[in-house]
Amino acid sequence: MRDPFQNPFPASDSVRHAIWEMLVPRDIDAFLAADWSMVAGDFVEDGFIGIDGRHETSPDQWRLTFPTLSAYRDEWLRQAREFASQSFAEDPRNAIFTATTLEDIEIAGETALVRKKFDGGLTKTDGSRDVMLWQTLYYCRLHAGRWKISGFTGYLPNPMG
Repeated sequence: MRDPFQNPFPASDSVRHAIWEMLVPRDIDAFLAADWSMVAGDFVEDGFIGIDGRHETSPDQWRLTFPTLSAYRDEWLRQAREFASQSFAEDPRNAIFTATTLEDIEIAGETALVRKKFDGGLTKTDGSRDVMLWQTLYYCRLHAGRWKISGFTGYLPNPMG
């Protein structure tokens, strides 16, 4: 059984190791703190694009919801603040780590395609369950000496089809 807190890529695989650190622990911790400044440096602003798959399998239903990084930042902050206002019966950080899988990173030169999947959820104090079941394709590239996110196609069904 995998340890959800353990980076599956050894330090010797420095690119994949760094991308996992960016997209798993740093992203989760920033989201839980509702602190964009913790991840702001992980993005390439120029040319950033985010596609919202709307949990639909058909690309005809996907939308260009985030044509700029600022549009994505604003929605990310809205979601993080809404999440922080909720009350959970379990540790949210542990639950999110447990639901998250990022083990597939394809690298071609200075570009990477990263597959991050969520399959789990969190129990709220009222007994209801906040289900986390989607996936995101991140487009990363080497920018100013480090790997950063240049865009994504997210909120896709998991599994597709």
